[in-house]
Amino acid sequence: MRDRNPSSALFSPVDSRVSRIIIPMAECPQDFVNRSKDYETVLYIARITEWPETSNMAKGHLVKSLGQAGEIEAETEGILIEYGIDSSEFSPEVLACLPEIPEDAWKIPQEVYSSRRDFTSQFTLTIDPATARDLDDALSCIALGDGLFEVGVHIADVSYFVKEGTELDSVAAERSTSVYLVQKVVPMLPRLLCEQLCSLNPAEDRLTFSVVWTMTEDGEIIDEWCGRSIICSCVKMSYQHAQGIIEQPEKVWQPEELPPISGGHDTNTVRQCVLNLHKIALNLRKKRFSNGALALNQMKIQFSLDKETGYPNGYSAYEQKDSNRLVEEFMLLANMAVAHKIYKHYPDRAILRRHPALQESLLTGVTDLCSRFGIQLDTSSARSLQESLTHYIGEKSQAVGYVLVNMLAKPLQAAQYFCSGVLGDESLFHHYALNVPLYTHFTSPIRRYPDILVHRLLAASLGAGEPSDKSPAELHPITEHCNDKKNSAKTVSDLSAQLFFTVFVKECGPLEEEAIVMGILDHSFDVLLLRLGVAKRVFVEKLPLSEITYDKEAKKPTLTLVWKPDSDNIRPFRQTITIFTIVRVNLSAADTPGKIVATLQRPESEWDE
Repeated sequence: MRDRNPSSALFSPVDSRVSRIIIPMAECPQDFVNRSKDYETVLYIARITEWPETSNMAKGHLVKSLGQAGEIEAETEGILIEYGIDSSEFSPEVLACLPEIPEDAWKIPQEVYSSRRDFTSQFTLTIDPATARDLDDALSCIALGDGLFEVGVHIADVSYFVKEGTELDSVAAERSTSVYLVQKVVPMLPRLLCEQLCSLNPAEDRLTFSVVWTMTEDGEIIDEWCGRSIICSCVKMSYQHAQGIIEQPEKVWQPEELPPISGGHDTNTVRQCVLNLHKIALNLRKKRFSNGALALNQMKIQFSLDKETGYPNGYSAYEQKDSNRLVEEFMLLANMAVAHKIYKHYPDRAILRRHPALQESLLTGVTDLCSRFGIQLDTSSARSLQESLTHYIGEKSQAVGYVLVNMLAKPLQAAQYFCSGVLGDESLFHHYALNVPLYTHFTSPIRRYPDILVHRLLAASLGAGEPSDKSPAELHPITEHCNDKKNSAKTVSDLSAQLFFTVFVKECGPLEEEAIVMGILDHSFDVLLLRLGVAKRVFVEKLPLSEITYDKEAKKPTLTLVWKPDSDNIRPFRQTITIFTIVRVNLSAADTPGKIVATLQRPESEWDE
C-alpha cells in the first residue's frame, strides 16, 4: 500500500508482529501506482535495511516477487526463504564428490566385502511410508530356537560416500537435515545418494552399519554385536503392508498382495519376520514405559493430493499404528546401543542427544490450571507424568488428553544435540522423555547430518579409520547449528501442513468441525479440532451476541456468551465456554489470502432465564 509520500510505498509483512516496511517506489513495479489494487495480494521477499529509533516502521528493499499470496508454490518458496532452507540444486563441486559411474552401474567394490560382515544371504526387509524413496533402515529377525531371536537393525552407511572435509560434507553440514513438506522433500544430500547408492533398495547390495542382538521374545538382550556390514534387502514393505500382516496374523498371503520379494524367499518368510518383530516390539515398548518413558505425541494432519494440480483433495489425521511402533522400538534400541558405544570410546567427543526436563516456571501454570478442573498431574518425573496422562487419554476422555498434551507442549523443551566434552556433568546427558542416561541419533543418516557424525565415530571405534580431529570446542557450534536447522525444519513442515489445510478449506469449504476449548481470552478462545489436531483461535466479537462476559478470576476461566434471538427462538440464550468445553466451529477462507476464519456455531441450547 502507498503512503502519502509518492517516493515510497508501505508493505505489510505476513507476520503481524512485524510493523509495515517502507520500500522505495523505484523498486516497485512500474505500474504500481496506477494499478496498486493488482498488487495487494502479491507476495514479496523484502529485506529490512534500517530501523530508525524514532520511527515505528522499518526501511527496506524488495528482493523478489514470489507470486500470488495463498498460492501453494509462492507460499512454499516464501516459507523456505524465511526460515533459511536451502532448496537450490547441488553445485557441480558437490556433485563432483559422487561416484562418476552411472547410478545403475555402481557396485560395492569387491575388496570391501572382506572387511564387513556379510548379511546379503539373510532375509532383511524395509518398512517405510508407501511413498518413501530414501530407505535408510532395514530389519532382520531369525528364530534361533529355545525362545531366542537374532534381531538386526541395519542402517545405510552414508559416511562411506560423504567424506569429512569435502564440498559434499560441507553442504550436508550446512543443510543439516532434509526438510519434509506436504508436496515434496528438500533433501540434505543429492538424490543419487538419497534414492540410489545409499538407499536400502530391494535386491541391491548396500553398505550398512548393523546392530544385532540375541534376545528373548520378551526383549531381554542376551548378546549384542555392532559393526560394519553389507545387506541385500529382500522386500520393500510399506507400513500398510506390515499392518495388514499384524492385523491378520493367520492369513496366507499371496505374492500379488505384497511387494516383490527377492532372494528366494516367499510370503510366509515375510509374514513370520513381521510377526516375530511385532511380538518382540510389543514387549520392548511395554518395558520401556514401565521404566519411565513419556509420550507426548500431538496429532498430525496428512493430505491426499490431486495428481494433476498438486492441490489437496482430502485430509485426515495421521494415525500411528502397530507397524509404526514396531520400527520405532528397534530404532530407539539401536540409537541407545550406539550412544553407549561411542561415548565409551570417545567420552569427550561423542555426539549425543539430550532432552531437558519440563520448564518448571511454565509447568506450574499448567498444573495449577488443570487442578481447577479436577485433573491432577504428577510432574515429579517423566514416569509419573505418563501415569497421570494415561487416565485422560482413554477412549472416553481422548479429547481431554489431546488438550493436556497441547498444554504440556509449552513447558516441554526441545531435545538437543551436543558434544559430550562440552557438558562436563553426565546428569545433563539425560533424555527426559525416554528416561535414559545416554541417547543419540544413528538410524537416519540420509536425512540427518548428526547421524553421519555418529557413524564416523562408530567406524573409528570399530577400528575402521580415525575419529575427527575436531576438538569439543569445534564440535559444539556444529551441534548447535544442527539444533537450529532441525527446529527450522520442523517449523517449515508445520507451516506447509497449515498452508495445504488453508488451501483445502478455500477450495472445498466451508467445513464444520467438532473442537475442544484449550484456552480462554476476553473476546476469543483457542480450540483444537478433534479430528485433525489443528489449533485455531475463535473470535466472538462479530457473532450475533447481546452480551460477552469474561471471568478471569473465577476458579475456572469462563467466557459467557448471550446469543440474540434468531428466527427459531424468541428469547436469547446463554452459552458458557471454559477449558475442555466441546464446541462446533465453521472453517472458511478469510478475506486475507492464506488465512482461515474459525467461527463458533450457534448452539441449540441453553435458555437464558
